[in-house]
Amino acid sequence: MHSPKCFIIYREQIIEMFDHAYGSYMKYAYPADELMPLSCKGRVRGQEPNRGDIDESLGKFSLTLIDTLDTLVVLNKLDEFEEAVRKVVRDIRLDNDVVVSVFETNIRVLGGLLGAHVMADLFRQQGERMQWYRDELLHMAKDLGHRLLPAFNTTSGLPYPKINLRYGVLNPLSRIGTETDTCTACAGTMILEFAALSRLSGDSVFEKHARKALDVLWNRRQKESDLVGTVINIHNGEWIRRDSGVGAGIDSYYEYLMKAYILLGDHVFLERFNIHYNAIMKYISQPPLLLNVHMHNPTVSVRSWMDSLLAFFPGLQVLRGDLKPAIETHEMLYQVTKQHKFLPEAFTTEFRVHWGQHLLRPEFAESTYYLYKATGDHYYLRVGQSIVEKLNVYARVPCGFAAVQDVRTGTHEDRMDSFFLAEMFKYLYLLFSEKSQLPINIDDYVFTTEAHLLPVSLSTKQPPCQDNMTVSQAEDLFTHSCPSPEALFRNNPTFAKSIRDGLQVQDVSDIIQKAFSLSWNIYREIELPLHDNGMESVEFLKSMGISLMPLNEAMAGSSKEHKGVYQIKLVAELSQTNEEEEVVPHIVQLISPPFLGRTVLTAGPAKFGMDLTKQEHGVKGRVVKALPYTACGPLKNTIEIKGHIALALRGVCMFAAKARHLQDAGATGVIFIDHREGSNSNDSPLFQMVGDGGSTADITIPLVFLFSCEGQILLDALEEHHNVDVLLLPQERQLGQEDKPEKTAEMNIEIRLTEEGQLDEAFQHTLELVLEKTAAAVQEVLDMGLEEEQQSQQQSTAESLIKDSNDDAETEP
Repeated sequence: MHSPKCFIIYREQIIEMFDHAYGSYMKYAYPADELMPLSCKGRVRGQEPNRGDIDESLGKFSLTLIDTLDTLVVLNKLDEFEEAVRKVVRDIRLDNDVVVSVFETNIRVLGGLLGAHVMADLFRQQGERMQWYRDELLHMAKDLGHRLLPAFNTTSGLPYPKINLRYGVLNPLSRIGTETDTCTACAGTMILEFAALSRLSGDSVFEKHARKALDVLWNRRQKESDLVGTVINIHNGEWIRRDSGVGAGIDSYYEYLMKAYILLGDHVFLERFNIHYNAIMKYISQPPLLLNVHMHNPTVSVRSWMDSLLAFFPGLQVLRGDLKPAIETHEMLYQVTKQHKFLPEAFTTEFRVHWGQHLLRPEFAESTYYLYKATGDHYYLRVGQSIVEKLNVYARVPCGFAAVQDVRTGTHEDRMDSFFLAEMFKYLYLLFSEKSQLPINIDDYVFTTEAHLLPVSLSTKQPPCQDNMTVSQAEDLFTHSCPSPEALFRNNPTFAKSIRDGLQVQDVSDIIQKAFSLSWNIYREIELPLHDNGMESVEFLKSMGISLMPLNEAMAGSSKEHKGVYQIKLVAELSQTNEEEEVVPHIVQLISPPFLGRTVLTAGPAKFGMDLTKQEHGVKGRVVKALPYTACGPLKNTIEIKGHIALALRGVCMFAAKARHLQDAGATGVIFIDHREGSNSNDSPLFQMVGDGGSTADITIPLVFLFSCEGQILLDALEEHHNVDVLLLPQERQLGQEDKPEKTAEMNIEIRLTEEGQLDEAFQHTLELVLEKTAAAVQEVLDMGLEEEQQSQQQSTAESLIKDSNDDAETEP
């Protein structure tokens, strides 16, 4: 497959962009974990403001360098690769007293070490370079694997979400071990790296534990729907969050089932993937949309927005050979990028921004690469071209590339995650390259979820484990094969075009209409899990743009056996609205001394909990910081929180889950603070916090949201004064606002026309207005007086003169 000459320039441009990003990291940040591209320095844990769970990717092990090693190989920078390997072996230590994410450390660091070892070993065997190499990276990988293994010491076999690299989990010095939950992807994205480590090192313990975790997730799937939830209890295997999709929280679990079959040759993984995939296509995929549903009631969608992480899924569908829905979903994602420059972190089914952040994620580029290699359609080269151009225009800064804080404003965030170098440049370079231009045969490798390269030859290293058993379902063309869409479709580049043309996309509403026409009949009897008041699900569906109207004006089918569940005939119609939902600004007003109401912080409201617009005087209380700060589990300081307004950090779990924990602890209100460093209400539009898709009627306390900068003001006040009272209320009811009469400054001004230098001594301390002695100027004053605009300008001049003079004239009240 040959790229047209007009696109060859982009391969060179990608190399230049990589040099800018990687060079900036090595110049300004190394040996720190990440580059701060706006500050032009490295991010070191403990030296920068704590970002909560985001920082748990950082382990003081030069994360970005390790994550980038095999990217250097793909881009044919072999001298730089050898130099980087020497630095890793010489400089990096893993025995650090630091708490890290098991998931992130596995995919970024362990995967990075293994991918680089495979490359170094290949070059050594070829005899041209790396002759000094003695498996040092593999030894480091095995050391890290043993440091991660204690995370699997649970009753269920599911790993803890965090671990201390030096002290493990249960050691008193580890500072962790109380965690009860983990995400499905966190537990199910270990098999590639751990199995590769086992087969390269000869120690089977790693693969054994990763397989057991996958077994637990498989056995805990919802048997009727064959779907899994998003968050699971690591001790008893009970689902904590039952919403199911292919995006954040679940994504790479499905990816690793498919790729584990490719890497390890064990048909059990493919059988499980196929069963899950059939369920996804039945319930979640409504081409071009990918929805989230209740795993136990998958005909009910739980939210009206999608997250950017699901952009990997078209690429996974290509691997399976299911190109039609892959093309449709990818096209939908491309339309979103056209509208917002990048994929927002979350966007609605109407393609409006739900969460405007863009972290330079590579998933869309990944799927673009897979679709081009499968179809040969140059359309996907043009998509890649747009990615390259937008990165240069909207993300490039003097010291690298900066994440976008909000795609609506274009503001930057002082952040360049390691995956930008590990994945984005790898996929973009491969997109514009031919196989003959690469230093390795790319077909010999499987990409991990972090785009690290593991050889498919590992399937011959040892026989597959025989303990896993899966019941086969109906087989199709790809049930026991690893299809090569490139071979199947490369001679028919019009295939993808015919599918895109079939969408007949004129504008955003066309795509939505088509999606809903596939999932809703005009008249259809559906079962909704209506609560006793019969309203929550109706309102939720309305938020998705679906208006519901009873045909018989009455609910039918109610029975004692299904209390709270009703049968109702409905008409579903698409609500075509492009207007942003109005958000009523709220405030957090500091009212205790020394603030006394003068410090007012702009806040966003919530769609659930107490409605502050209906509270005449707002809600007053003393603020107390939650412990743990994320409030995603039982609180450790319930005594301090009871009767007060709690502060909690955004992230890790849903707003509703945090609210319930704090309400159970006795909080009278909650102030959520954004975990995105530097966010503020001036640059980021206010939004309404939403629930978790289930009923939030049990949450009755008021909830408001502060961006990071406003939140830091409140935290600083609490740090300095300890006891800080605040008032939560709508902005229009700000305390003291109505009590302040408008003050107007008045003065007597005498205007005399005189020639320059003839001003009377008596007027030397009054306002002097000197007019040019021209007939036109004098005539204008005499004929028209002082017009309103001139009066305004003169008033401004007067105030400036008075400020600078020693005049003692008083300003009347």
